[in-house]
Amino acid sequence: MKKLVDYLLSSIYLLYFGLILVIFHLAQVVAFNLFGRSAQKRMVDWLNAGITFGWLITGSRVRFNQPRPLPTDRPLILVANHQSMFDIPPIIWFLRRHWPTFVSKIELSKGIPSISYNLRKSGAALINRKDSKQAVVEIARMAKLIQNEKHAAVIFPEGTRSSTGKLKPFAVGGLSTLLKRAPDALIVPIAIDGTGRFNPKGIFPLRSFSTMNFHVLPTIEPGGLSPEEVTMAAERAITERLTGR
Repeated sequence: MKKLVDYLLSSIYLLYFGLILVIFHLAQVVAFNLFGRSAQKRMVDWLNAGITFGWLITGSRVRFNQPRPLPTDRPLILVANHQSMFDIPPIIWFLRRHWPTFVSKIELSKGIPSISYNLRKSGAALINRKDSKQAVVEIARMAKLIQNEKHAAVIFPEGTRSSTGKLKPFAVGGLSTLLKRAPDALIVPIAIDGTGRFNPKGIFPLRSFSTMNFHVLPTIEPGGLSPEEVTMAAERAITERLTGR
């Protein structure tokens, strides 16, 4: 019976999901061409609010726990574990004042309404996983952007999704490049739990009546620490939050 409910509610949600991607794609294009990047960014914010709170259609909900405000006068590097494509919308919506910009694989920059357009216009680092030199150049470019604009970069150091919730080892390379090119950045670990269970086998069917938790953890001041030490500190903080240790 539960599986039948999952299929039914997932079908309704995915129709809704596809519709708002198309609507907000058009809204982004109009906003960007008539009013510029800031207006397009507002469309992206509301798109991701729609995706996030649309989970209510499946009986699911999100909890975003941020005990204290983050500074807006310096760049941020948001370091999160990665369970699902649904890790992204709550980060964009709840941390929208910080202009989150993502490290993403280059394949996502084409063919997906709204999402691909935003990746191309937002300054995201679009990396080719088969070309390490290109990846470093892209991440360095994005790091310079957040350094200058006092915005936030978002990186998933596991490199790929772990739908089981078990963390994969955090890679140092991307974070090291960000720290080098954005020396004023503050590290913000984010522990994500439940998005992998929400869509364990791809986007369909979704698992109805799920709860997805996002925890913004205490910040890490990287001054005086090596990239390896910063990466280990972020990984340890996220692991402790997810395991309750």
